[in-house]
Amino acid sequence: MFGLIQKGTNVYAQMSVETGVLAASPNKLTIMLYEGAITACQSAIVYMQKKDIQNKGIMLSKAIMIIESGLRLSLDKQAGGEIAVSLDNLYAYMSHRLTMANMRNQPELVLEVIKLLADLKSAWETIGNEQAKTAAISQVAVSVPSSPNQLAVNRHIASYAGA
Repeated sequence: MFGLIQKGTNVYAQMSVETGVLAASPNKLTIMLYEGAITACQSAIVYMQKKDIQNKGIMLSKAIMIIESGLRLSLDKQAGGEIAVSLDNLYAYMSHRLTMANMRNQPELVLEVIKLLADLKSAWETIGNEQAKTAAISQVAVSVPSSPNQLAVNRHIASYAGA
């Protein structure tokens, strides 16, 4: 009986994740990739401490896959310029550190990568918050009724938005 409940819970959780991915903005998807890589790295550390070599390897491989196939592969080096090239190099460095952590069983290397991922995730969250604020301000500008003072209201909103 408990197996059926667990299976239903797993299906529900999977559907929730899939729905979240389908509805997410590119910014949110990037944040979700960082969260997935961080979670896999944290799990790998737990498995290192338990001396569970197989699951440690699985979790580090998952983190590397997210970094390489999710984050690194999605970079547009032409449009992103120097920032994209720097991120590409940083992602390559992180993958290398995780590979070394796996081979040498060194959790401190995984912690280093977690710190880097968390810093980048925080930056993307800040970008998302700024985009949301700009969108909200734009929505206010659109929803303000037309009046003789409309131009003054629009100027005020534009100055607040930094335009």
